[in-house]
Amino acid sequence: MPSHILLVPVFVEPNINTLNLDIELIEQHITKRTKAIMIVHLYGKVCWSDKLEHLKNKYDLKIIEDNAQAIGAEWQGQKTGSLGDAGAFSFYPGKNLGALGDSGAVTTDDDETAEVIRALSNYGSKIKYHNSYKGFNSRLDEIQAAFLSVKLKYIDKDNQKRRQVAAVYFKGITQKDIIFPPVQDIMQVNICKSHVWHLFPIQHPDRDKLQGYLKSKGVQTLIHYPIPPHKQLAYREYNNRSHPIAERSTRWTNDQHGRLVVTQLSSGFSLYQPAATRIHPGHIIQAFGTFLGALKG
Repeated sequence: MPSHILLVPVFVEPNINTLNLDIELIEQHITKRTKAIMIVHLYGKVCWSDKLEHLKNKYDLKIIEDNAQAIGAEWQGQKTGSLGDAGAFSFYPGKNLGALGDSGAVTTDDDETAEVIRALSNYGSKIKYHNSYKGFNSRLDEIQAAFLSVKLKYIDKDNQKRRQVAAVYFKGITQKDIIFPPVQDIMQVNICKSHVWHLFPIQHPDRDKLQGYLKSKGVQTLIHYPIPPHKQLAYREYNNRSHPIAERSTRWTNDQHGRLVVTQLSSGFSLYQPAATRIHPGHIIQAFGTFLGALKG
């Protein structure tokens, strides 16, 4: 979070449909003190627009991309992580491009920024034992780099597999109470490069019952995310703030409309899981198909 470097985060609500940052709301939060806009390409879907670039130029701001979930996604032919002034990548094993352990990277086309970031990742040191900054120990070791350099060759192919699985889910899961991720054209899901489907998020008014039923059928799901940032204990100074869309999205409130909750269908995307233990998307679709009858029973 920016607060690590004494910047003050200014929370902006997500778009109620995409759950990405609502770009239309950004400008009203910009002040003379604003230094940068941080966007998250959540769930693998690009969060970008011409208006965002207009705001950057109008107010002379930096744009920082959180590209942890969207490596390989594109906006008008340009890869995420290269759209803004700098992009942060995660290579956690569960990501689309996963290492053998925790690792990550930052991309930028600015030489000065790159030099500072390299120093910060190495105890704040440009020269051994000379610390220019209060840095971290976050270097990417050679084993992880070697592993990732091999997998990187296949990221576009793997992302395409994810699009194909997503298209199967859109076609096969037909229960009316399920709210799917918004897409411009369901028939184009398998070729749309602005989404790499790190997760396949759905919303359902009976989330807990659905999750329990899917678990009984061997389908792993997770809640993303159960607590909004401004309600986290680490940011207790913001706990009294109200951001109703974010709170509804997580069902933090008890409002009956608090149904906008996402569930991860991770089993269908376990591309490197041994075939003997991998769950076929057809099994997941079948589990959804039998849920309604089980609910009535």
